[in-house]
Amino acid sequence: MSERTRRMTEGNPAKLIFFFSLPLMLGNIFQQVYIITDTLIVSRTLGVKSLAALGSTDWFSYMMISAVQAAAQGFSILIAQRFGAQDAGGVRRALARSVILSVMMTAVLTAASLAMIRPVMIFQNTPLEVRPMAEEYLTVLFAGMPAMMLLNYCSSMLRALGNSKTPLAAMVISALFNVGLDYLLVVMLHTGVWGAAAATVCAQLLAGFYCLAVMKGMEIIRLQKADFTRRPGLDAELMKLSWPMMIQNLILSAGGIVVQSKVNTFELSSIAGYTAASKLYGALELAALAYGFAMVTYTGQNYGAKEYRRLFRGIRDSLVIGALSAAFIGICMLVTGRDIIGFFLKEEGAMAAAAHETGTEFLFLMAKTLPILYGLHIVRSVLQGLGDTVTPMISGCAECAARVFMAVIVSKMIGWPAVIWAEIAAWLAADMVLLGSLYRKLCAIKCIMKNGASS
Repeated sequence: MSERTRRMTEGNPAKLIFFFSLPLMLGNIFQQVYIITDTLIVSRTLGVKSLAALGSTDWFSYMMISAVQAAAQGFSILIAQRFGAQDAGGVRRALARSVILSVMMTAVLTAASLAMIRPVMIFQNTPLEVRPMAEEYLTVLFAGMPAMMLLNYCSSMLRALGNSKTPLAAMVISALFNVGLDYLLVVMLHTGVWGAAAATVCAQLLAGFYCLAVMKGMEIIRLQKADFTRRPGLDAELMKLSWPMMIQNLILSAGGIVVQSKVNTFELSSIAGYTAASKLYGALELAALAYGFAMVTYTGQNYGAKEYRRLFRGIRDSLVIGALSAAFIGICMLVTGRDIIGFFLKEEGAMAAAAHETGTEFLFLMAKTLPILYGLHIVRSVLQGLGDTVTPMISGCAECAARVFMAVIVSKMIGWPAVIWAEIAAWLAADMVLLGSLYRKLCAIKCIMKNGASS
């Protein structure tokens, strides 16, 4: 077998999951480095208003970025299952058709996102004093969506084949170039916030080409012209996995935009503090994302290979690893979080001080409740690896409803605390939906195992 692929149907599940996740965690760390660096450069060079402008773009940019990620991740589920079943021809055919579908989706998402910028900024109640900067940033970011898709598609396919090292290398490349271009464009050339967006797009494009170069050298996915031929049911099977994941992320993002519209009705200090803490959200969940990606691959390969006992053991081990990781990261953030928030707010005065307190309060709340989020990522990814992308979509609806209810309705009664508690309420709502469905799925698999043993 090629060193660039790994079958997760053999060996100790806990070790496989952890060591597969480790490069993904490191990649996420580098990703957070450039997200935080991007925010620091903008806030400390351009001020609190620019930070508030970036904060106003968070949920809408996440909406479109996560749609791209979900499309790629959905396609990769079928790749992982066919790879686990050792169906090399099926891997190539699914990969080829997913390339075509990805190109079509990218064109639609790019056009739609650019057209929606101003209406969304108005709907969000983005303050007039920061709206032009927010629109400028989003225009550049969304124009670079093909680069975003290239990186996410190639990374997802590599992970499906058990390769988590190449996505790590790509993220390192992306992070280093992003930081360098940020400094060049924003600090030295004084481009403003659009320079930060341009740096991100260029870094993603470079990392995407690196992943593509690695994929071209892998024998198992060396595509032929015949692989691109449309086959009955294949496109539908790929879309059946991908669309619910896209809808799930779009629903979550829509709820976030509603919350952001509520946040934007508070003072600029609250917006800036909320933004600073939100930028650290990725640092809190970086291991959860890695475990999630690992469990999609692990579950997909073992389910495809009908290794059901390994599947059960891997789920158990991943939940234990996730809980321990969440506790460790949460404690670290409680110790260092106040100082980290302070790095985002260079200015002195009442506005900066109020923003610092708001950001610290929100960050500490998330750190204390982190195991809820880690359970959500792992259970959702297991279901997706089993081929069930509908239940995670339903959980996304529950998550969105809880977030909006807290931020819009409960905030009228208790004010700002409801806005920051909205995140935790959303995690809990999603967990309740996911856990019930996972229990039923595992009971069904146990029945298959029992019937197989009887026969």
